[in-house]
Amino acid sequence: MKNFRFRIHENNYNVKIISHEEDIIELEVNGTSYSVKMKEGMVTKPKTPTMVLAKARKPIEPFKVNPGSAKTKIVAPIPGIILSIDVKVGDTVKVGDRLLVLEAMKMENNITSEQSGVVSAVNVKVGQQVLQSELMIELA
Repeated sequence: MKNFRFRIHENNYNVKIISHEEDIIELEVNGTSYSVKMKEGMVTKPKTPTMVLAKARKPIEPFKVNPGSAKTKIVAPIPGIILSIDVKVGDTVKVGDRLLVLEAMKMENNITSEQSGVVSAVNVKVGQQVLQSELMIELA
C-alpha cells in the first residue's frame, strides 16, 4: 500500500503499510510483520465528498417553430459570431439549404433550414455577435 523510510537515532527503518481497516493497521517494519491497534479517538474518518447532480436542463433546440404562427423563427443554438449570411429577404429556401454560418468556440457551424419557406426577415449582419436563442432569420 504505502512505503515509508525513517531514520531514528542513526537507525534506518523501512515501513510498509499493508492494510488499514477501522483502528487496526497491518504493517511491516524492516521485513517483520506487525498488527497495530490505534488508540480510540486517534483514527479520523475521511470525509468523502458527496456528488450532487444538478437538474438536467432541457436540450437546446437550434430552430424554434411556432405552429400557431405562419412564421418560422431561426434562432442561434449557441453564442457566436456571424461569419456569412447566404440568404436575403425574399429568397425561397427549402429543407437543408444553408442560411448562414455561425462561428462558435473556433468552429464554423452551418445553420440550415428545417422547413421550406420564403425569407421574411434577416435580423443579423456579418460580424455581429449573437447570444444563444437570439432571433436571426424569419421564414414565412
